[in-house]
Amino acid sequence: MFNGDMLIDMGFLPGKWFKEAIKHINKHQLEGEALTHYLKTVSPPPTVEPYTVPVAYHRNIRAESEQEIQNVEQVFKSMDTLMTTPTLVAGAVMPDACPTGGVGQIPVGGVAVAKNAIHPAMHSADICCSVMMTNFGKLAPKAVLNAAHGITHFGGGGRKDTFKLPNELEAMLKENEYLRDQKSLSLAKSHLGTQGDGNHFLYVGVSRNTGDTIMVTHHGSRGLGANLFRTGMSLAEHFRRVLSPNTLQKNAWIPFNSPEGEAYWNALQVVREWTKLNHTVLHDATLQALKADLQDRFWNEHNFVFKDGDLFFHAKGATPLADKFVPDSKDGLRLIPLNMREPVLVVKGDTTENNLGFAPHGAGRNISRSQHTRNNSHKTIEQIFKEETQGLDVRFFSKYIDISELPSAYKNAEAVKRQMEEFKLGQIVDEIMPYGCIMAGDWEKDAPWRKKKLDKFKK
Repeated sequence: MFNGDMLIDMGFLPGKWFKEAIKHINKHQLEGEALTHYLKTVSPPPTVEPYTVPVAYHRNIRAESEQEIQNVEQVFKSMDTLMTTPTLVAGAVMPDACPTGGVGQIPVGGVAVAKNAIHPAMHSADICCSVMMTNFGKLAPKAVLNAAHGITHFGGGGRKDTFKLPNELEAMLKENEYLRDQKSLSLAKSHLGTQGDGNHFLYVGVSRNTGDTIMVTHHGSRGLGANLFRTGMSLAEHFRRVLSPNTLQKNAWIPFNSPEGEAYWNALQVVREWTKLNHTVLHDATLQALKADLQDRFWNEHNFVFKDGDLFFHAKGATPLADKFVPDSKDGLRLIPLNMREPVLVVKGDTTENNLGFAPHGAGRNISRSQHTRNNSHKTIEQIFKEETQGLDVRFFSKYIDISELPSAYKNAEAVKRQMEEFKLGQIVDEIMPYGCIMAGDWEKDAPWRKKKLDKFKK
């Protein structure tokens, strides 16, 4: 009579599957090759342990001030833990890197390369956060900003005057098992033409090379991507418990060579198409409002997963330089925004050993939003706004200023550019000099939940 001790002697770890397997083996009196084949089909795959020594990664960053020392140390500490994840084979850190979440979580400005694995937490909830530019020729920057202001939408939720979701894209959503649910379809429709909050923006400037007026938008996949992210994290956790229970939950992965992995990868590509459209509808509507002709346009994501053979490059706030990562690349050009007072950089570059085919995305911080607010508590919001936006047409969609998005909240732009050159992270071929921008602002100030809380406190 076959029993559990025999399975253990064969090298299998005890589990819930033992009971059914033993029953089946005894019923069919399996032995020899038949037994071996059956056990291969029903036994869970062997677990893998995190590496005891982190995989080496490229440190394309250098602290240039006292304020940056702690930030850079925290980035390295987090990357050291991250790179013990047993799927990873390479990594890199960009000059605008800053920690996010706890130790072991990929930092903003981090690149992690996994073999045959997709790590949802390494692309985060803001799947396919990206930038798009449109050239409006010699139109006045103010006219472009005014027209765009009447079309765009910042803040929470969707919009009532929705753009039409193309039939082809709706069909793609319905074909994918992780995107066909009613919530995803509803979000895909109501969030189309919205930009969200945080550091997302609509920027208007002038090309240093040509003098043309250019609009740049920065946002991701909104609620559609966030919904897929939650699904991905749940799938990854299921696999983590079976494949590598000692790996940190935040670094769980979905094996690509599984039905779930292939379906999730395809879902990411559909979300990429939706996000590109989310930029495009705003740009096209602004052109139409101004009765202008499209002069030029290109875009790139900087928060995504890129595939090259069996390797998956997870970029959390890192701009892909390599054309193989951007199938709709235009002349190898990429956009790197810095802050509202600085130009948006137009760059191109080659893949090197240390950059892994990536450049910075430009929006790193040395301190948190809350710490930045505390550091400026001796000034009024209006004072800070006036000092930091002088000469610019800066608008907050909610009409409430968010000082945590003003230039001083971000890393020194000149230092980022210096280190791009030092570490060979792309060449600047043009700069879009700032005229003005629109951001969400403190849109939650009037949120119903906050008003309710304040009313309760007053009582």
